Amino acid sequence: MLPLMMGARFTIMLRCALFSIDAEGVDRRHLMEKKPKPRSVDDFIAAAPADAQAKLKALRKAIKDAAPSAVERISYGMPYYHYKGRLAYFNIWKNHIGLYIPTPIVAEHSDELKTYETTKATIRLPLAEKLPVALVKKLVRARVKRNETPKKGRLTIRIKA
Repeated sequence: MLPLMMGARFTIMLRCALFSIDAEGVDRRHLMEKKPKPRSVDDFIAAAPADAQAKLKALRKAIKDAAPSAVERISYGMPYYHYKGRLAYFNIWKNHIGLYIPTPIVAEHSDELKTYETTKATIRLPLAEKLPVALVKKLVRARVKRNETPKKGRLTIRIKA
């Protein structure tokens, strides 16, 4: 049983919790509905805002040009490219496209990425700016090269014919 708490604030909080209605009395349930996950990169791009679709298509082409053997998939609800390991992901946000390349590629190219907001494996490409296609290709090629290099400490078995 709920403790006896009177007052408008408690009433509003209870109403919000039970009915997904905000403090102004506006129903926000439609904002909580889950959007269907894309089944392909084409679906992902088609679901993106119209003004961002051209940039997403250009980014997709740049990744495919840099890694033609990469397999294109959807992972974590966003486009993912696999070539002998994780290669790259991308996603659309309100003000930028997030390009995710596994470490240490971003750190190795930090001088070229000074104009972009970055983290260990993220590059934020602003929607208001031109897409740096040549830079994206360079980063993806660097990741391809790293994925092709055998990792230290792994046992490699060679069979003589």
